[in-house]
Amino acid sequence: MSEKKSKTQLNSKESEALETREKKLIDRKARLDALEEELRVREKELKAKDAKRKQIILRLPESLWRDIARWSEEDFRSINGQIEYLLTKDVREHYGKK
Repeated sequence: MSEKKSKTQLNSKESEALETREKKLIDRKARLDALEEELRVREKELKAKDAKRKQIILRLPESLWRDIARWSEEDFRSINGQIEYLLTKDVREHYGKK
C-alpha cells in the first residue's frame, strides 16, 4: 500500500510540475503574441510614414559615394539611411532643433 501511495504522490508532484510549466508556457505565449501584435502595429505605422516620404534623384561624385558607403557600413545603416541621417542632423543643427 505504501508503494501505491508513493506512486500517487509522485504522480501528483509530476502533475503539479507539469501544470506549473504549462502555465509558464501559456504566459510566455501570451507575451509573444502581444509583442507580435505590437510589431504589426509599428510596421503599419512605418509603412504609412514611408508613404509620405518624397523621393529625389541625387547625383554624387564617385569618391563621395564610396565614403558614404563605407561610413554607412560602419554605422550599420543603408546608404540611403546614412544620407537621410546626415541630412537630418545638419538641418536640425542649422535650425537649432534637437
